[in-house]
Amino acid sequence: MTSPRLSQDEVQHIALIYRLGLSREEIENLRSQLSDIIENFQVLEQVDTTDIPPTGHSVTLENVMRPDKADSPLPKEDILANAPRREGDYFRVKAVLD
Repeated sequence: MTSPRLSQDEVQHIALIYRLGLSREEIENLRSQLSDIIENFQVLEQVDTTDIPPTGHSVTLENVMRPDKADSPLPKEDILANAPRREGDYFRVKAVLD
């Protein structure tokens, strides 16, 4: 199957829409790449999908997170024991704002 290749004018029009400043080499490179992409879509259009229902995902999604459960809090002294700097019952940190 041969697909129509994009012209330089079509690629320049696409570049103008997306506000891309492209050199002549970049236009030719993009023309080739976009033409190949269009050709791949034309191949996909030939796949028979009549018996395949539409789907949002190709695999079944499953929640892998554990249920949320409340626990008793850790003792304050155990937590503050690892603080590099502390002030009373609080973590001491450098000021973020002046």
